[in-house]
Amino acid sequence: MILRAFAEPDRAAVVGLWHEVGLTRPWNDPDKDIDRALTTWPDLFLVAEGGGTPEDDDGGGGRAVVGTALCGYDGHRGWIYYLAVAPSAQGHGIGRALIAEAEARLAALGCPKAMLMVRRGNERAHGFYGGAGYAEDDVATFGKRLIAD
Repeated sequence: MILRAFAEPDRAAVVGLWHEVGLTRPWNDPDKDIDRALTTWPDLFLVAEGGGTPEDDDGGGGRAVVGTALCGYDGHRGWIYYLAVAPSAQGHGIGRALIAEAEARLAALGCPKAMLMVRRGNERAHGFYGGAGYAEDDVATFGKRLIAD
């Protein structure tokens, strides 16, 4: 497995992965999310290539995108979004490797705390993040849509 920054040729595979694992929503355009991420912190948009299984081949002899983590830093907190691992590659440490790389890159920027949001009812994700050292904070997040995608 190789962890690296997103490159434009990854776009279709990344968006496909996000759809496959259920991270997209009708009101969010993943291509616009990618475009916005690339204008702010492109080095914090990570992809994982391959995972050591035959399913991780891209069909042309190359290594397929099997994981992502799109991160941001606002000077106060770091955020991890779009953490995804292809179902065929889950259980091989790719998610943990992506989190560790995201945390290392955020820490190198002086970021004191990494945050993430998990939808209620996604108990599998809650368990995964708890196992990675994350704890649910006693806060509520509020949102307001400013621009329609």
